[in-house]
Amino acid sequence: MSLVRPLGPDLAEGPATIGGKAHGLVLLHRLRLAVPPGFVITTAACRAYRRDGRPPEGLEAEVDTALAALERRTGRALGGDPALTVSVRSGAAVSMPGMMTTVLGLGAPPGDGPAAGRAAARERLTAAVTAVLASWDAPRARTYRALHGLDDGAGTAVVVQAMVDGDRDDRSASGVAFDRDPVDGSPGPGGDVLFRSRGDAVVSGRALPLPLSALADREPGAWADLERALGRVRDHYRDACYLEFTVESGRLWLLQVRRAGFTGTAAVRTAVDLARAGVLERAEALARVTPDDLERARRPVMAATAALWTRGTGAGPGVAAGRIATDSAAAVRLSASGPVVLVRPETSPADMAGIAAAAGVLTARGGASSHAAVVARSLGRPAVVGAADLHVEPGRVRAGERWAAEGDLLTLDGTTGRVALGVHPAVAPPADAAVRTLLSWADAVTGGAGDGVGDAERLAAARRLLGA
Repeated sequence: MSLVRPLGPDLAEGPATIGGKAHGLVLLHRLRLAVPPGFVITTAACRAYRRDGRPPEGLEAEVDTALAALERRTGRALGGDPALTVSVRSGAAVSMPGMMTTVLGLGAPPGDGPAAGRAAARERLTAAVTAVLASWDAPRARTYRALHGLDDGAGTAVVVQAMVDGDRDDRSASGVAFDRDPVDGSPGPGGDVLFRSRGDAVVSGRALPLPLSALADREPGAWADLERALGRVRDHYRDACYLEFTVESGRLWLLQVRRAGFTGTAAVRTAVDLARAGVLERAEALARVTPDDLERARRPVMAATAALWTRGTGAGPGVAAGRIATDSAAAVRLSASGPVVLVRPETSPADMAGIAAAAGVLTARGGASSHAAVVARSLGRPAVVGAADLHVEPGRVRAGERWAAEGDLLTLDGTTGRVALGVHPAVAPPADAAVRTLLSWADAVTGGAGDGVGDAERLAAARRLLGA
């Protein structure tokens, strides 16, 4: 049975076979959007690797055949001149952001002759594919699956694509785009962009990105193409969407797409807006919002009386208070005796255990699409990212001229981005019109809530009647 598929509009298999990343790329092809060419190794290869401890028989030959087709299509050769460089990325059926291995820019010639360069590059490609397959069982990936109830036996696909370079020149960039705000669900393109940078710099949070609107100022043509792409994807999903992109010398390329998967306030606002616009029926809107989303939408904010210590971008709604932990090991250790807030320059997949142990996350770098923001939102943790005046050292943290030590108390507000030293009261958030509207639709289904019935139960009752 073949383990490799070319990426294109005719590929009909689902995420369980080709992974969520490749499945999204197929959609982008069908929508006639610009996607770098490539191929995908199916999840069956990963399951065979886990069973046998080595890549399955025949995989290397299939990859060689697919690579030859990619070289013909691009007119370049891996390790040759002109050089084809590729990315090698994981692709589980359900997104696991940053939890597995990614290899970028593989294939540049080493300078000791074309034949030697091609042979060495193919060896590196084989090693990269093997590393991605093995990373399915990395501790951070196992932790992520356990926290999200994902199947340990499913395995990851591997996506190999021709590279487009966001760091090529001053007209190049990489970024992440949402068609709605991921915290409050308000409509309009938003996200992060970094010029002269590769995509891993954006999602890792290693740098403080620019707001997505900076792309409109610097590269209006690419911005217009991105807006059109967001519109096509949104119309297809009938939902909020997420795109990863690269601009190479002014041209937009799309690298990944999926439903935005909003929670809390953003999920409520999106569902209500789409129903009001006639995109969804009210019953569909009620089915898309869970009682947990409603509870998150009701999360409190920090009292205005708290003295501001630093401020960043609110990336995960809610208030978290606890002792400062400046690395993941400290977060796990200190959490045994009470809540902690993980404070880092930025988070990486290696911090998965610390994020899981923490009540909240604060970073000095990164934006709303950084690793810290995405993982914190998925776990329901309040988070503030990109607090630019924050300086983190082992065992202590400084904002402005004021230091705090590991173990000191801190409160953060993941809605407003405000951070204060000490423990401060939380207060009810302002009344939310979208929540009121959604609950009125729920009551219309059930015939009205009885006395003392909570909002989450009002929604849950309606969903039960609708079979959601």
